[in-house]
Amino acid sequence: MADKKAGKASKPSSGFTAEEREAMKERARELKNAKRGADGEKDVLAAIAKLSQPERTLCEKLHKVIRDAAPNLLPKTWYGMPAYANADEKVVVFFKPASKFKDRYLTLGFNDAAKLDDGAMWATSFALTKLTATEEKRIRDLVKKAAG
Repeated sequence: MADKKAGKASKPSSGFTAEEREAMKERARELKNAKRGADGEKDVLAAIAKLSQPERTLCEKLHKVIRDAAPNLLPKTWYGMPAYANADEKVVVFFKPASKFKDRYLTLGFNDAAKLDDGAMWATSFALTKLTATEEKRIRDLVKKAAG
């Protein structure tokens, strides 16, 4: 596509934001590290440690809730986000910190490996701004069900 104002051709947009491109680079690193036997728990805690407050504290608590609810799920990073996989290495649950893509809330998400089926339609992601006892219980229940 030509840039008529400058009189020279402009580069077409890749369609991805800088944050999305960084997430793809993180995923490539994760795949390479997985072949080397990376420590998933260490990687998740390192990803959380990079966050600024108060989001870091929220993510630390969320990590603990998920690990307590489903100790059989394996922690790992997935596109740079904390995630938890089943024995088949399929990501069941993950959370996307708000700062990752400049969102206004953290997203708790469940992939198709989660066993949350409820009729013909069910929720697979949730917005989270704080973690009270009420949210902790709901998340714990969802994660237990998802982990099957």
